[in-house]
Amino acid sequence: MSLPNVAYFSMEIALDQSLSTYSGGLGFLAGSHMQSAGYLQMPIVGITMLWSYGYYDQRVDHNGQVEVAYIRKYYDFLTDLDIYTEVETFGEKVKVKAYRVDPQLFGACPVYLLTTDIEGNSEWARSISYKLYDGNEKIRIAQETILGIAGVKILQQIGYNFDVIHMNEGHALPAAFELLRQYNGDLEQVKKKTVFTTHTPVAAGNEVHWIDTLIQGGFFAGCPRERAVALGGENFSLTVAALRMSRIANAVSQLHGLVANKMWEWVEGRCPIRAITNAVNVHYWQDHRIAEAKTAQGLLKAKRDMKVELFKYIADTAGKRFDPDVLTITWARRFADYKRAWLILMDKERLNKLLESNKIQIIFAGKFHPDDVMGREMFNKILHRSHTLKNVVVLPGYELELSAKLKRGSDIWLNTPLRPFEASGTSGMSANMNGTLHLSIYDGWTVEGTFDKINGYTIEYEGLDDEMPWEERHWKDHECVMSKIENEIIPTYYDNKEEWARLMRQSIRTAEAYFNSDRMVIEYYNRLYNPIAHSEVSAEGEKQEMKMAETPSFDAWTFSNIK
Repeated sequence: MSLPNVAYFSMEIALDQSLSTYSGGLGFLAGSHMQSAGYLQMPIVGITMLWSYGYYDQRVDHNGQVEVAYIRKYYDFLTDLDIYTEVETFGEKVKVKAYRVDPQLFGACPVYLLTTDIEGNSEWARSISYKLYDGNEKIRIAQETILGIAGVKILQQIGYNFDVIHMNEGHALPAAFELLRQYNGDLEQVKKKTVFTTHTPVAAGNEVHWIDTLIQGGFFAGCPRERAVALGGENFSLTVAALRMSRIANAVSQLHGLVANKMWEWVEGRCPIRAITNAVNVHYWQDHRIAEAKTAQGLLKAKRDMKVELFKYIADTAGKRFDPDVLTITWARRFADYKRAWLILMDKERLNKLLESNKIQIIFAGKFHPDDVMGREMFNKILHRSHTLKNVVVLPGYELELSAKLKRGSDIWLNTPLRPFEASGTSGMSANMNGTLHLSIYDGWTVEGTFDKINGYTIEYEGLDDEMPWEERHWKDHECVMSKIENEIIPTYYDNKEEWARLMRQSIRTAEAYFNSDRMVIEYYNRLYNPIAHSEVSAEGEKQEMKMAETPSFDAWTFSNIK
């Protein structure tokens, strides 16, 4: 039985620092998917956008405020396919050009990049592919329309006969509507071709637009208004429509599978939602010194060497000097409020005792959406506070290279989401691959992969899922994090190096064994791509799949009181 040809549609894909086609976690995940597909020689191609200004460049200005800068990118290593198509959006016929990232460049499968920033388009049309996740609603809708509709057309022009379209989040939904147009409105034919990954239970990650605005944007590829409303509602939900237009969908961790099935159980006619846990590419993320360290002393030495390298970068960038023999805790991810960068800072006096006595050093890094006022304010507050705190630094420009430096040069990777809003959270996986231990709220992939005092540390307590005011929850989580640091992590790090090295080794083994995207891509083939390509999901099977999806596939915990 031959493997189906898959077209993987994603608004962002992170392949290399030199190619600014990503913003954060979703792009990092997509990049690992493409890298493992290339490494395993699976028949997959990626479809994404070529952003002229990337997401944005983050730096600190002369007033000490975080600055959002847009710098045009120029690339000379992309293959110009000299292939064009046309898509109508908001009353304009927009030309779309395609480039290709060849496999030999970054070791990934072929990835096709779409741009509207070409001669012959109006300035507005060119701006569609200027900035990833543009805050202007019409531009954002046009971006999704181009990704989905032009993506399908370009693939058909180059002769790539896809058996499956994988929509990585709802951004690519117009691809399903383009198939619906080509199949003369036969939704069952569309379902035979499409699968969908939902990434988050957070409202902002499940896009909604008024349907008439989407119609004006050409989002539905000519689908009648009444039919579109039936699929996604008048206040049109991309996630709801994707669940109705796909044969199978997946959540991105076992916990998220439970949350997603509960969250979307009201959607009539939705497809089954399976749980396929995210992973990252070990060949890309793991430093060779970690892989080559065979003894506890070798592992500890490799870690110290990588800390020295990171701390030189910190000194050169931020003017602070960190000590490679001091326990180093890093919080680095998207600056969204539910991820709670500020959690460890809540009790100033308690934290200062650890900082002033050189027990810990703390690094913060991460980007916020450029239009997220709260995220920007959070970043600036922590930045300003770091100036007066010993052993605390905030690093701007959190992209692939800095991410890799931090994961290699940290001792603890801190993850503090408000449970259950972290669907997966992959950064801790690549940190683990470099012997950096995970300290995490019991959420996302942590439930499956971080085992307290075996390969890291988790925050669990009685009443974890009880209803309580958010402020009370924040203080409870803060207390547990600080207690874990003071009473378990610090004593082990300083007084029992043999045990610390054992924890490092186990974190590496766990990440290599299961949280490697080679496993993830194979699982996608076995559980998403092959079943629909070979029509293995019958109507009766779908009912059974729905029933099974509501049952945990592990018994480490229960989550019965999700509202």
